[in-house]
Amino acid sequence: MAEEISWVKKLWSRLYIRLLIGIALGILIGVAFPLFAVKLKILGDLFIKLIRMLLAPIIFGTVVVGIARMGDLKSFGRVGAKSLIYFEVVSTLALIIGLVVVNVVRPGVGMNVDASAIDTKPIATYAAAAQNFTVSDFLLSIVPTSAVGAFVDGNMLQVIFFSVLFGIALSRLGESKDALIEVLDGFVRVMFVAVGIVMQLAPLAALGAMASVVGKFGLKSLESFGWLIASLYVTCLLFIFGVLGAIAWWNGFSLWGFLKYVKEEITVVFGTCSTEAVLPRMMTKLESLGCEKAVVGLVLPAGYAFNADGTSIYLTMASIFIAQATNTHLSLGQQILLLAVLLLTSKGSAGVAGAGFIALAATLSSIHTLPMGGLVLLLGAESFLNQARAVTNVIGNGVATIVISKWEGKFDQPAIPCSQPGVSR
Repeated sequence: MAEEISWVKKLWSRLYIRLLIGIALGILIGVAFPLFAVKLKILGDLFIKLIRMLLAPIIFGTVVVGIARMGDLKSFGRVGAKSLIYFEVVSTLALIIGLVVVNVVRPGVGMNVDASAIDTKPIATYAAAAQNFTVSDFLLSIVPTSAVGAFVDGNMLQVIFFSVLFGIALSRLGESKDALIEVLDGFVRVMFVAVGIVMQLAPLAALGAMASVVGKFGLKSLESFGWLIASLYVTCLLFIFGVLGAIAWWNGFSLWGFLKYVKEEITVVFGTCSTEAVLPRMMTKLESLGCEKAVVGLVLPAGYAFNADGTSIYLTMASIFIAQATNTHLSLGQQILLLAVLLLTSKGSAGVAGAGFIALAATLSSIHTLPMGGLVLLLGAESFLNQARAVTNVIGNGVATIVISKWEGKFDQPAIPCSQPGVSR
């Protein structure tokens, strides 16, 4: 009996088990008590708000300390250049894969929706944001109005920009920089302890988020958009185990080993639909995995802004789904043009709340062939679609950080199995 109790306690102590229980309870509450379940959204919102409160200081401290400790600014520039090239190539592959799959599966065919009869009021906010969305506006938005403003608004791009500038300046102070670096490093460690405390609320957050989604949209939305949802999930899995799996193998580590290593973070993202919720923990785990702290501090936050693989897949699939559902014919040339536009809009939405939906709205407003009202068709399935793309995003950025660390020779004592014979563990 004592052994059974001990076994149960050991199982309960694992965060991902509590998360899975929270998700399951959330679904049951959403089905049985939909009106009450919708009110539980506050649990998820509160958790995300607590994490966001800690994000800006953590990113600032980590990026600044990382750059300052690199010493050689050429190393910083090299890491940044390699990261951006990697992000562009891999996210472009994600866009192409999404485009191919949606044309093969054709989830929107047969819906025969009259685009002119769609009520666009539910998407008015996204449409307005898309109209004001230009490359110039995006570039200007990277620079905060004030250093404090970047932290107050919680804009990740602005925080990264200020942190990089501060880190470069600090690295030029010579020996006098060491004391400040130690203070910042200690501050970051304290912030990570705070994250650990907040993470204990993750199961409740997952319960509340899942209950509110099921309570609001019901499982019927899964039936109505089942083909689209299934197509996106399968495509994301193909991308993860096909593209990311090949990248991991080529760079000498096991993707499956990495996924098992970050299973708790994946579960949190699936339950809360937020990649931000696990950014601090991903940074800690990637450092423990063997990635140098300076590289993690630069690559992972930048990846959150510029390497949204799951969102890229979603954008192509959602765009073509709208065309199929509204019987809007797109020629091969028009689809290639769509892909070109998505290469810009998928990056330009970085740091914006509701980035995926705004990027899609910006794309539709640029490709006048597609009806903007088609966004309404996705609202019922949005939360379920968001889970797949969020999980893919966080896995993709984890893999990217390991790859860049290996390219830079900054990866020591890996805690995950290597996939190639002869690679030291």
